[in-house]
Amino acid sequence: MYAPPIPAADDPLVPAAMRADGGVRLRFERRGERTLRMELAESGGYRARFPQTFDSSCEAVLINTGGGMAGGDRMRVTVEAGEGSHAVVTTQAAEKIYRSQGFDTAIETRLAAAEGANLAWLPQESILFSGSRLRRRLEIDLAEGARLVACESTVFGRSAMGERLERGSLRDRWRVRRAGRLVFADDLRLEGPVDTLLARPAIGGGAQGAATLLMIGPELGGHRDAIREILAQHDDVEGGAGIVSDCLVVRLVSLRAEALRRVLVMLLGQVTGRALPRTWSS
Repeated sequence: MYAPPIPAADDPLVPAAMRADGGVRLRFERRGERTLRMELAESGGYRARFPQTFDSSCEAVLINTGGGMAGGDRMRVTVEAGEGSHAVVTTQAAEKIYRSQGFDTAIETRLAAAEGANLAWLPQESILFSGSRLRRRLEIDLAEGARLVACESTVFGRSAMGERLERGSLRDRWRVRRAGRLVFADDLRLEGPVDTLLARPAIGGGAQGAATLLMIGPELGGHRDAIREILAQHDDVEGGAGIVSDCLVVRLVSLRAEALRRVLVMLLGQVTGRALPRTWSS
């Protein structure tokens, strides 16, 4: 008897016990004029490193020592920013989501910021390989006076290799609460022939990459106008910016992943008022 060429979802080639399951938990607190890392927990091959900064902020770089994620892998990230703290969290590189045998790759992120905290969640893009299945969830809880910048970006296939995301699954969920009140909820689901779905004008217009940027804090109107001016100067990225429920929401799509990244770097510099972490340019 010959084994089937593609294993059934309930009979994986790699047992569940061998899948990566872990994450990172961080807590930042303000001490005097600086923000310090007060708690760090790492598990399952996921690590965090803390480059030197030259202002009052504390920067954390998340690292996946496995070099990517496949079906059945699970990563959990928890970040807490204490009162008056200023924390920036990013990733060492783009996260590669490899082909799945049928199980989802799960990335769960929970962010919390206390009164007066300034928290920036700036991971680099997730690159979906053909046949991948990504289930990504972002939960954010903010105090009334906290400030937030958060972005998530996705690349559909390895464009440099001429690859398109012919089949796969993407489920992306955002839930943002401020002082316990839900202020932003967003769900995206692409299932099956993703490349065909993205080719539809009302969905992606052939997009190779997409991103969502969210800002909560002061001067939203000024940032919105500046972002619209930047977008007007780059016709290789289609996007829009608007204020909804005291949140500045920016949507971006592009036929070229590198163009999306270039514009996203400019927009993040605008809303954070600082240069991006060095890993974005390495």
